[in-house]
Amino acid sequence: PKMKEDNCLHAALICLGMLCYSHAITTEKLNHARPSLHGHHEKGKEGQVLHRSKRGWVWNQFFVIEEYTGPDPVLVGRLHSDIDSGDGNIKYILSGEGAGIIFVIDDKSGNIHATKTLDREERAQYTLTAQAVDRNTNRPLEPPSEFIVKVQDINDNPPEFLHENYHANVPERSNVGTSVIQVTASDADDPTYGNSAKLVYSILEGQPYFSVEAQTGIIRTALPNMDREAKEEYHVVIQAKDMGGHMGGLSGTTKVTITLTDVNDNPPKFPQSVYQMSVSEAAVPGEEVGRVKAKDPDIGENGLVSYSIIDGDGMDMFEITTDYETQEGVVKLKKVLDFETKKAYSLKVEAANVHIDPKFISNGPFKDTVTVKISVEDADEPPVFLKPSYIFEVQENAASGTVVGKVHAKDPDAASSAIRYSIDRHTDLERYFIINAEDGNIKTMKALDREEIAWHNISVFAVEVHKQHQEAKVPVAIKVIDVNDNAPKFAAAYEAFVCENARSNQQFITISADDKDDSANGPRFIFSLPPEIIHNPNFTLRDNRDNTASVLVRREGFSRQKQDLYLLPIVISDGGLPPMSSTNTLTIRVCGCDSNGSLLSCNAEAYILNAGLSTGALVAILACIVILLVIVVLFVTLKRQKKEPLIVFEEEDVRENIITYDDEGGGEEDTEAFDIATLQNPDGINGFIPRKDIKPEYQYMPRPGLRPAPNSVDVDDFINTRIQEADNDPTAPPYDSIQIYGYEGRGSVAGSLSSLESATTDSDLDYDYLQNWGPRFKKLADLYGSKDTFDDDS
Repeated sequence: PKMKEDNCLHAALICLGMLCYSHAITTEKLNHARPSLHGHHEKGKEGQVLHRSKRGWVWNQFFVIEEYTGPDPVLVGRLHSDIDSGDGNIKYILSGEGAGIIFVIDDKSGNIHATKTLDREERAQYTLTAQAVDRNTNRPLEPPSEFIVKVQDINDNPPEFLHENYHANVPERSNVGTSVIQVTASDADDPTYGNSAKLVYSILEGQPYFSVEAQTGIIRTALPNMDREAKEEYHVVIQAKDMGGHMGGLSGTTKVTITLTDVNDNPPKFPQSVYQMSVSEAAVPGEEVGRVKAKDPDIGENGLVSYSIIDGDGMDMFEITTDYETQEGVVKLKKVLDFETKKAYSLKVEAANVHIDPKFISNGPFKDTVTVKISVEDADEPPVFLKPSYIFEVQENAASGTVVGKVHAKDPDAASSAIRYSIDRHTDLERYFIINAEDGNIKTMKALDREEIAWHNISVFAVEVHKQHQEAKVPVAIKVIDVNDNAPKFAAAYEAFVCENARSNQQFITISADDKDDSANGPRFIFSLPPEIIHNPNFTLRDNRDNTASVLVRREGFSRQKQDLYLLPIVISDGGLPPMSSTNTLTIRVCGCDSNGSLLSCNAEAYILNAGLSTGALVAILACIVILLVIVVLFVTLKRQKKEPLIVFEEEDVRENIITYDDEGGGEEDTEAFDIATLQNPDGINGFIPRKDIKPEYQYMPRPGLRPAPNSVDVDDFINTRIQEADNDPTAPPYDSIQIYGYEGRGSVAGSLSSLESATTDSDLDYDYLQNWGPRFKKLADLYGSKDTFDDDS
């Protein structure tokens, strides 16, 4: 409170002093500014007299103190013209920035007052215009003139920093005086007037670790060897004070958080000198055994540690890698262990920093070592084959039971259990092989064919007799050795063409061969003709000695009429031991060609012979004649069978006899053509007319008295009997299909031929007119002729 009172008193005294000083200066300037109305003469260079008009009134700048809080308006200054005699006829007018609002003028005396409190930080000066005019006429008595009113500054603004809080970093163990950060404050007061804006920086908190330069605000380290691992963060308070830091000046503060960044000034250290680990002999390579860790208080890349094995009898059996997430060294198994061979191993592990700062190399060495002892634990191990894989060979076509090879496995444990062998049948589905369960001998079970399967890949299991779950598996590859058991054959189904006008020794086809056997028993192939046709007059063979052969024409002139096809046997032998050979037939067709040798036609053509017929033609003609005779005989035989009596005297069904007449039409006089299909049963289009019978629920027994006599030949009586039976049997369907005779064409003079109407007609009809219908109705006329005819026939 006391300091505040002193500051207020000091400010009041300064304001009062400046106000008095400003008034005195203004009064003095106005007194000196009153000009004479007489002109002042000057002489030019050439003797010419120049007249300079002297202004009636001038003045300099006016000043007013900011933040004035007195009860009366502040007198800024007075305007007075030398033509003003004091009689009140002159009127002073003020215009410009703030005129009438901030600044007012007494139009009679010319006194200017400030009616409001001014702030230099808001506006430093005002430009105004003054003019003297006649009060009655408002006629300008003096030309208008500008003047400036400047606001004089007082120390009313404290310093302010650009940021309320600053953050900075500096490496640990930095030298004294190392620059950390520069803080800057600003003061809104006028820097050109007094010390109101002259700032001085000082440190309020953060000593003795840091210091600040008073004029620049640069913060520097003040202590050497500051250790981040001891203290990482510091809080510093910086003050900026105006008035050059003297008493009564205003001040502002800011906070600076300074963090020490890490440097690699600490080596890694193991917390213990020996690590104990154990691993089972059944562990597989790559399996983790244990972990070690060296501690490094540094952080980031300065704290990165890499691990390595530098010594020990287990360097070949183990390896160590670095887990950079946990900064641990991971000891892993490198090779398979054997408890029966070695039970313990020792390793010397080194941990070293990855990045080393040369400035602190004297703090080294930046590494540490530790001893790792690893004990091997015994485990029940499966059998082990002496080889990781086996390859055997066996000749194809070898007899069943041939020994292929032998596999051997042993129990690595101290107990050394007995081993039993077996073949994985998933790898030998056809059961080509069998293995002796006790000694591991593999034998064939059937003959092998290399051309079918050249390699057999099987798997053999080995299990302990007393511990069936302990088993081992080994791949066995069996190669089938080739035996020359396949003769060479044509590489393709060759068919050659030779021109009728071919020249002698002309080549017309090149052939090659294939052999299923291996190359050792295959090429080179030898082509030849069989001994019995080696002097073939038509064709010859030339071996090209490159596994191909060319067929050539031996003579000139072929004729398709004499022979259009030749079969040439060719013997092909391979180069195996013993050699194999086969005879292949080449088909050669004789074709017609043009003069350039291009094929035109290979078909046999008919030619007109000069005289006589060949033997083949005669045989063909005789064969045709015999076939025709056989057809005629069969036709006559069938015709005779049809002339047998159609009336069945026993219990045969007479419906077949009736159906045979359903397609005879209207006779020879029926000249209007009609579609016979309209008279046919639709179900019989394909040649089969099914009987639409319905099986009776009970068997109807006809009355004995209605059955006709066995020797009766009266068809009319026979039909009447059948009709009566059908009419009296309620369960029997109409076997005589009415739909077959429902439509018999139009305009037939024959009328209806259906026997179904015979039940209502006279049995003594005259059927003699049937004799006039022609041969097609002769059979019907014979059946229904006069009784005399029947008597004669009987």
